[in-house]
Amino acid sequence: MPTVQLFVTCLIDGFSPEVGRATVKVLEGVGCEVAFPDRQTCCGQPAYNAGLAADAARMAAATVGVLDETEGAIVLPSGSCADMLVNHAPELLAGTDLEEAAGRVAARVRELTQYLVDDRGIDDVDVACDATVVYHPSCHGLRNLGIREQAERLLDAVHGVERRIPDEVEQCCGFGGLFSVELPAVSAEILRIKLDQLEATGADLVVGGDLSCLLHIEGGLRRRDSSMRVCHIAEILGGSVPS
Repeated sequence: MPTVQLFVTCLIDGFSPEVGRATVKVLEGVGCEVAFPDRQTCCGQPAYNAGLAADAARMAAATVGVLDETEGAIVLPSGSCADMLVNHAPELLAGTDLEEAAGRVAARVRELTQYLVDDRGIDDVDVACDATVVYHPSCHGLRNLGIREQAERLLDAVHGVERRIPDEVEQCCGFGGLFSVELPAVSAEILRIKLDQLEATGADLVVGGDLSCLLHIEGGLRRRDSSMRVCHIAEILGGSVPS
């Protein structure tokens, strides 16, 4: 039985702990023993995106120090945080006494669907969900980690799911972390276009692998009084789609 380390991420811990529980259920369902390093904290991505390199480096150092003490794959239900640990933490810690540790941690980090499909060869977790869904591939995971096909394969294997593909499926939802705060008008227009495309599919659920994007999309849908709902892919794969 492989042991994996769950890095749950700040947003999931603070806003949607049910996604973390669903992730554990999925991993245990495919035969993993799930460990949770209880000293884990932020990966440093918000500070990094704000240009606060020194602060981001301190947070990355703390996270790398904790994770390097563990063994097995480090699994995250988030493409953006996985990207931070894979691509940016090693850059921030280059030339420090944690440079090698950052490289070791980066080599072990996997986004959830990436771990299931690429590492374990699993594209069917034998779960059912009677819904039409549209998958939103978030920018960091898509462009920096190559995550899209993995999630789509897993969704296509879910019994009862009909997956629909919107126009310009790979376009940003407009969140982009601090981008949505610093340029709210631009962010809102990008979101408007994305929501139009999502709603045009007639799907019941918008499914994604990054809670940040899903929260952004959900807010837009609520303001429209849309019947579409959002769902993290871990919830579908764990058989716990919110009603």
